[in-house]
Amino acid sequence: MATITNTFSFADLVLAIQQTDAALLQQATKAVNKGLTLRNWLIGYRIAEYELHGADRANYGDRLLGELAVRLKDQSVSNTGRRQLYNYLRFYRSYPQIVRTASAQLSLGMDFTMVSGKVPTVSAQSSIRADSSGAMGIDPEKLLNQLSYSHFEQLLDMDAPLKRLFYEVETLRGNWSVRELKRQIATQYFERSGLSHDKETLALLAHQHTEVQSPAQIIRDPYVFEFLHLSVQDVMTERRLEDALLDKLQHFLLELGHGFCFEARQKRLLIGGEHCFVDLVFYHRILKCHVLIELKNDAFRHEHLGQLNTYVSYFKQQMTDGDQLPIGILLCTQKNHDMVQFALAGMNNNLFVSRYQLQLPGQNEMEEFLLKALQELNFNVNVNH
Repeated sequence: MATITNTFSFADLVLAIQQTDAALLQQATKAVNKGLTLRNWLIGYRIAEYELHGADRANYGDRLLGELAVRLKDQSVSNTGRRQLYNYLRFYRSYPQIVRTASAQLSLGMDFTMVSGKVPTVSAQSSIRADSSGAMGIDPEKLLNQLSYSHFEQLLDMDAPLKRLFYEVETLRGNWSVRELKRQIATQYFERSGLSHDKETLALLAHQHTEVQSPAQIIRDPYVFEFLHLSVQDVMTERRLEDALLDKLQHFLLELGHGFCFEARQKRLLIGGEHCFVDLVFYHRILKCHVLIELKNDAFRHEHLGQLNTYVSYFKQQMTDGDQLPIGILLCTQKNHDMVQFALAGMNNNLFVSRYQLQLPGQNEMEEFLLKALQELNFNVNVNH
């Protein structure tokens, strides 16, 4: 550590603290990210070992992952749904080279003893294919230090080892965020590179104006904050105003007496492999339907309504006997402007639409609520400051 000299100024002090904070935040973030990734790999390893050597494995067969998901949920083990467990198993089988890092972690005194008494070793990999990128020279430690588990989830969908290696290398080179990796895959960067006669120029273009990964992005990853037993609101601090508005909105709707029953706040949905969050979810006991509310602390954009319609369509697929079609309410706020938009799940039956309008607060009523709530919150902010 550098010694402090007489020329150490106040500006130097600020810079030194800022650099210390940034360096240790990055270090802590990497540690959490690496721990989560190793945890998921080890879960996959344990499932594979059980499938091969479990004393009572014949009792479960194809029901294994479903039964395991239920039991782990009862034990409050995060991110262990059936689909997630299947992905962990794929992760283990696709990246056998991680065994070296996992073995090193276990040697540090972590108690990961299996039912069979074994811990993962290099020799334990004989039952899985070794055709991943690790065989071509990428250091697994580097992959674990620079890629999040959400990166690995995107890479798992690539059956061709060369294609997976290509995106691993490019992600490491550009320090791509998960969103950037998905964008590059969607634009078929690998295929375009294979057809290009000037691959270097194409690579330069591909890495221009890309979104790089930051510690904040890693911490906000849904896998990470569930791994750390954090709530959504713990990590979404930039949504304080929206959270305050949602508090008021929740109270407002429950006080109406129109049959609103609160179900969830920041309800997480898994749609097409992506995690989405619905701000407020109610069940209306008179209408017999779900009411979804999305609040946007900005002006209306068409993509807001598209997002809400996606959520409405998702709940439409989850309907049970006796349920009516779900409805979505989009609230947009901006200084001197507010707007309410309803999404009716594609309904074209005027009787149903009229029935909904009788039981739900009207557009004018919702706009008046928004205006009043914003004025109250802005007043409190001004007083507190």
